[in-house]
Amino acid sequence: MQRQLMFCPGCGHGIVVRVLCEVLEEKGLSNRNIIAAGVGCSCHLWALDGDVLQCSHGRAAAAARGIKSCRPELFVATYQGDGDGYVIGIEHTINAAYQKANILMITINNSNFGMTGGQMAWTTLPGQVTATSPYGRPLDGPLPIHVPEMVASDFDPAFVARASVHNAAEIRKLKKYMERAVEAQMNNEGFCMIEVCCPCPTNWGMSVEKSYKHVENKVTEFYTLGIIRDREKGV
Repeated sequence: MQRQLMFCPGCGHGIVVRVLCEVLEEKGLSNRNIIAAGVGCSCHLWALDGDVLQCSHGRAAAAARGIKSCRPELFVATYQGDGDGYVIGIEHTINAAYQKANILMITINNSNFGMTGGQMAWTTLPGQVTATSPYGRPLDGPLPIHVPEMVASDFDPAFVARASVHNAAEIRKLKKYMERAVEAQMNNEGFCMIEVCCPCPTNWGMSVEKSYKHVENKVTEFYTLGIIRDREKGV
């Protein structure tokens, strides 16, 4: 059954959802998965053949833990924006990592609160203009938080990586990371997290082409791409 995605033109969400669907299909999990969706742009996550649970704001990790406890044979993941998974739901994210919950957390980092108008978030770059930082994020204020690095260093997760969708090579890497995270969960290795740097042309006030260049030249300069933790390989 084909479903229409409702994301803004040029948004990176559609690419991430496509890659997730490809991996689930190739792993034979198209109809054996439940995705806990956060509040925000992830509310449009209706392209999967499995089941999607719409969660309260920031609570997707807690919901996913409950689902996995009841249905351990299913693949369970969260799909959230950085505002939902980090700012509003940070306690649930940290608790899931601390408890080594056997789930995958997928977080879209587009450096703002996308659905509610583009307000400044924890991931907003220094100097970045948003709806609530019209003169740019203050350079003398708190710096953006690197949640994947924090999880990797403090909680011994199975797998943590940061990917991007700004070109084909990086999209292929994203798929490899998702494949590894799916395998880790099915092998009961524990908590996995993949953060994906995505463009947000609508709220950034950029053309699609310029927004992808911005991810490549600015966002990934601040947020380092690659595998941050892979317990099985000793990374």
